[in-house]
Amino acid sequence: MLTFVGRGYSASFVQNLAGIVARIDEGESIKIVDGPDDICAPLLTDPDAHCWLTRVRSRDIAASEALDAELGIDAMAGSRFSVSPALLMRLRSRFQASSIRGACAGCEWAALCTDVASENFIQSKLQGSGQSAA
Repeated sequence: MLTFVGRGYSASFVQNLAGIVARIDEGESIKIVDGPDDICAPLLTDPDAHCWLTRVRSRDIAASEALDAELGIDAMAGSRFSVSPALLMRLRSRFQASSIRGACAGCEWAALCTDVASENFIQSKLQGSGQSAA
């Protein structure tokens, strides 16, 4: 979500993720789940969707571990956190420094995400404007 600029796997995927990002910007908390989540929903009718692949599960685990190690966020299944402006700034800083990019290995969107980060997330839809505390 840090680098979501309105592009994705399909129009329904983009529309869905845009809605999720808007809710997070309004202060809705993020709930960590084990396996495919609300972001994956538009893809899950396809039994071959990458969301079901072991490598994606491994990337999810890497992302969870990075959030915990770098930011002290408990990103285990069932936990919740909100994206305040301060947290978003910390996440962006760590992403730019590549310290929370372990989950990016092998992702087809990695180059786009690098470009978005190198431009200081100016095109990112996630603005962290919600009033929730991190």
